[in-house]
Amino acid sequence: MFVSGWEGGTYMRTFFVAGLSALLVGGPALAQGIGRPSPGQQAPGQQSPGQQTIRPPQSAAGKPKALPGKPAAASTPAAQAGKPTASTPESRSAAELALSADPVFDDGTYLRIKQTLLSYSAIDVRGGWPIVPADAKLSPGASGAAVALLRRYLLVTGDLPANAEAGDGYDDAVTGAVKKFQLRHGLEPNGSVGARTIKALNVPVKDRIKQLEASLERLRGMDFLFAERYVVVNIPAAFVEAVARGTVERRYRVIVGKIDRPSPTLTAYITAVDLNPTWTVPLSITKTEIANRVRRDPNYLSRMHMRLLGAHDEELSPASIDWSRSPNFTVRQDAGTWNALGNLKIDMPNPYSVYMHDTDARKLFADDYRFDSHGCTRVDNVRDLAAWILQDNPPGWDRAAIDAGIATGQTKIINLPHKIPVAWVYLTGWVTRDGTVEFRDDVYKHDEQLDRAALDDAVAGGFVAPVSQTVPQTAPQSPPPAVTQASNLDSR
Repeated sequence: MFVSGWEGGTYMRTFFVAGLSALLVGGPALAQGIGRPSPGQQAPGQQSPGQQTIRPPQSAAGKPKALPGKPAAASTPAAQAGKPTASTPESRSAAELALSADPVFDDGTYLRIKQTLLSYSAIDVRGGWPIVPADAKLSPGASGAAVALLRRYLLVTGDLPANAEAGDGYDDAVTGAVKKFQLRHGLEPNGSVGARTIKALNVPVKDRIKQLEASLERLRGMDFLFAERYVVVNIPAAFVEAVARGTVERRYRVIVGKIDRPSPTLTAYITAVDLNPTWTVPLSITKTEIANRVRRDPNYLSRMHMRLLGAHDEELSPASIDWSRSPNFTVRQDAGTWNALGNLKIDMPNPYSVYMHDTDARKLFADDYRFDSHGCTRVDNVRDLAAWILQDNPPGWDRAAIDAGIATGQTKIINLPHKIPVAWVYLTGWVTRDGTVEFRDDVYKHDEQLDRAALDDAVAGGFVAPVSQTVPQTAPQSPPPAVTQASNLDSR
């Protein structure tokens, strides 16, 4: 069930608790409300005749409100029009925001995924969707049996209107439906079916169901404070959203952890914004990467503006260190353009000692594949996100003041009197308020390995409540334990 408190106050706290009592039995109609409107059609949130959308029940306090001057939905962003990806942080974030104003994660996410599972299960019972030949030539203007099959496929998924099924031509309706499908799967919406789109098309419906089930499992028992303003990172989608009163006000591309150094799922609070931060290198990186580089290049530390500090922050000489032994010192990188954290860091104390920050390698934000960090989240246009975080906190810290503070070169920590909740989630399948069903690749293979190990790590991070793996068969089942807010403020 959903338990809410302080309805009508500044904060609304929502708990996700597992159990059939949390569900509405009546799921959405099969293949209706699945998919985002095509470019040139109605924007998300607008309903055409005969179209059914999935909307969670919400209290008056929890009902999203449109914000004056904020884009409510997609119109003709560069990404939707099939144009090349924008090349500046500002234009990239504007294009990401224009896709939708609905957050990936809100108080209705759990229920919407559960409802959509009913629709996808019905598709599975009816035989799933057809397989598109890998060698099919599918682009606007084409015709033939493969195009007719593609039309049937897009009808099943709800990307193509029911009245457009007939025919074997790749017309404007098919082009729009393909773009819609591509947007839902994080692909370039060019309207043509290339190798990556065919790969996404040919994922069996059973696998899509597994993605939704795995995402649901990771949310089961989750405890998160949905304040009026909060921040969420969806790791598989590699973006971060800044949400206010139920509407996404900012959305940015991010670079998250590599496959062998995955970013964790967690909940925490943003407590400060650091300008011109220093970087204290984690011990694991010191023992492996730093030690190896110093052995190959004795000048590496000075070239990278790194210092060795002893137990009392006294500076040590690199020549006095035996790099073959376990380090008993700290490596700290000075603030500056060379710093791995860039010019700005967003503090969010947590057991994993990860955070969101700038980077000195910003060209990676233009890539589609953005899994290249050691576990932290690098944010495109991070100064703009910091300005959003600070707008209701210490006065005088707008974007211009942040830029001026960075220009001084001096380290400045801006503490937030009002902490902002933040969640890093791992959702490979989710459903937004307008009924759009989104999927992303399971880069970390968490869906395949949903064997409690990842959930145990999430529990340690305060992300989900522990769930009993077995139920006694002889003794009566006891009431579920109360879900409590985990504190992540004492990370060290």
